[in-house]
Amino acid sequence: MVTNSSGSVEHSSGLRGVVPIVIAALLWGTTGTAAHFLPGDVSPLATGAATMFIGGVLLFAVSSRGAVAALRDRRSLVWLLVGSLGVFAYPLAFYSSMHLAGVAIGTVVSLGAAPVFAAILEFLVDRRRVSLRWALATAVAVLGVVLLATGGSAGTEAAASVWGVLLGLVAAFSYALYTFASERAIGAGHSSRSVMGALFGVGAVLLAPVLIVTGAPLLQSWSSVAITGYLALGPMFVAYLLFGAGLRWVRSSTATVITLIEPAVATVLAVVIVGERFDLFGWLGLALVAVGILILVLPRRGPTALDAPRL
Repeated sequence: MVTNSSGSVEHSSGLRGVVPIVIAALLWGTTGTAAHFLPGDVSPLATGAATMFIGGVLLFAVSSRGAVAALRDRRSLVWLLVGSLGVFAYPLAFYSSMHLAGVAIGTVVSLGAAPVFAAILEFLVDRRRVSLRWALATAVAVLGVVLLATGGSAGTEAAASVWGVLLGLVAAFSYALYTFASERAIGAGHSSRSVMGALFGVGAVLLAPVLIVTGAPLLQSWSSVAITGYLALGPMFVAYLLFGAGLRWVRSSTATVITLIEPAVATVLAVVIVGERFDLFGWLGLALVAVGILILVLPRRGPTALDAPRL
């Protein structure tokens, strides 16, 4: 993993981590819109369990030897088990949040709060302080997601929206947890593919009972099977292979800021395809998310006041 002393991405190798994470975030941004077209009797628990279960099995299958080795290594086992709890909770909370609060708000909260949780985990475990540049990028991007939430979907009931936001926070913490655990397991000397295979393989085992109980409606039509297949193969399988590759080069707190592209993409798709409506604040939020990411990933021309000091 290559970062400078202040925690910003080194341009020489940073793009090797930024590009795959950006592509993964673009794929993730399509999940809410795709799930919107599932039949009404398919619960968000079934959607989340199915996509993460199928994707987890595939990730384990393509890296079984390395994944088993990572699970046998005491240095990485604890982190993989901790991370698998995040893998279990994330899809259940994420899809439930979108179901209650709308595609855009559910995605915005789930991803927008993740960088804060990631930084807290890094501080509590590693005593790693963040740079002023990271803090500025995160503050701008988080302000953007707050504005996105403020300009959220019209017609959503207040109580449902509140529960959706709370579940989005659960999803955000779960996402930050398994991202942080993945980074630590990769740091123990295992390949990103092996770590992703082990992490999501264990998560698939945990999600299997939920899928058995709730998953029957997913098989009621070819369209529901096709949508579930896309969610499992694209935003789950391919995206997490890319995400794991990116984590070899950037810190988890940086990765969670970059993936704020996802709520921006999800918002645009929610407006254009799903028909959710936003006001001026929502569109301003989209712009701020983009600015925050650019602050983080654009190369520096030299030491600046933003990068030198540490908070």
